[in-house]
Amino acid sequence: MTLAPYKVKVPVHAIDTVPSGRPRRGRHAFDMGASFSCSTAALESYAFANWEPVIYDAMVVAASIEYADRTFARPKLGWRRDFTLRVPVLEPERWQEPSVYNALRDAAGFLTGDDWVFDFVRRDEATPRPSQECLQFSVTTDAVIAYSDGMDSRAVAGLTAQELGRKLVRVRVGSRKAGLPEPGEPVPFTAVPYNVKASGETSARSRGFKFGLVSGIAAYLTGASEIVLPESGQGIFGPALVTSSAQAYPDFRSHPLFTRRMEQFLTALLKHPLRFIFPRIWSTKGETLKAYAALPDSDDWHGTRSCWQSARHCSLNGVLVQCGVCAACMLRRMSVHAAGLHDDDSGYACSNLTAATFEEGIQPGFKMRGLALREYAIAGTQHLDHLADLVLPIHRPVLRRHALLASGATGIPHSEVEEKLVSVLQRHSAEWNNFLREKGARSFLRQWTRA
Repeated sequence: MTLAPYKVKVPVHAIDTVPSGRPRRGRHAFDMGASFSCSTAALESYAFANWEPVIYDAMVVAASIEYADRTFARPKLGWRRDFTLRVPVLEPERWQEPSVYNALRDAAGFLTGDDWVFDFVRRDEATPRPSQECLQFSVTTDAVIAYSDGMDSRAVAGLTAQELGRKLVRVRVGSRKAGLPEPGEPVPFTAVPYNVKASGETSARSRGFKFGLVSGIAAYLTGASEIVLPESGQGIFGPALVTSSAQAYPDFRSHPLFTRRMEQFLTALLKHPLRFIFPRIWSTKGETLKAYAALPDSDDWHGTRSCWQSARHCSLNGVLVQCGVCAACMLRRMSVHAAGLHDDDSGYACSNLTAATFEEGIQPGFKMRGLALREYAIAGTQHLDHLADLVLPIHRPVLRRHALLASGATGIPHSEVEEKLVSVLQRHSAEWNNFLREKGARSFLRQWTRA
């Protein structure tokens, strides 16, 4: 008897982006009136030159991708979903050009692991525009940097500014405005100018497309040719090399394999050459922080936030804290230790990593201490531990293959990429093991790590 192979059913979703009202029969509506908001006040900080409708259209396209990605759950078996999006734009011919259309599909599909088909139709509605038509700078902009509340962006912005000075413009991609440089510096981008309301799928891989697009628009409007991505080696390679489950698609949102595709899309759409650069790609986060801490007035790294958890899930006595145990928090705490610096443990819900049990490590008064946070702790610990394990000889074929793929995206010879990748992972492994030793043999972290 011959058994037929089991086929995973791929969910298919057809979505019409509509200003308001109903979609066509048999299709889901992305109702922009209810689920999309574009702040003209925020747009004013983007008004470096005459406002072009293609910029607003690009935001609508990115918002449509984000809405689809965050609304429709992934299958229980498998990962991929198939999307067909009908999006209204002012210049459909521009978006239908093969160089633009194919690059858009390639970038979105590679990032999210889904298949995307777009149908661009003419938009009749007026294009929102900033009231301030032109904002001039007295210096030429060479590069923009994606700037958030995170430690990497604060550190790399400071390090890059040592070389570029006022020729570097920071693009806000976080939700807060804390930590902005002094008035008078060229920091006009105060927020992502649009917001999408959606729920149903938590993987949200399209965030990388959103931030890449906003950074690309900023570079285009300032006349810059380079977009600085602040992630260090673990943040670039870790999510692509260590997935959260056997069926999860690798996370490439900060990886050269994705940014090269985003470069091709933005360059084709905007008719302006753009390039993403990674100044700390071969450094660990701890090495980046140590380099920044050596600069004058660099203590502001203490005010950065790394945690993935929202205020709703991570408040202590009415004060927003960091959970302290998700992968981002664990990498932060390990990196502070590796840099020879000190972080205030009271700013973490799970403050005591030397405790014998996870429950004992949590601060009194923190209410969200249930199974979900414990699973975050297990996942965060094991992510860094598995990343450290990649230096073992048994994993060398995996690194060699990844280096071969990254070589084409970075323009660096394969052998050199492999050597640099192994080196940064070895340094990560050393930092992780030193961190575990400092927490002691009785730390609850030990139950989730290799001996």
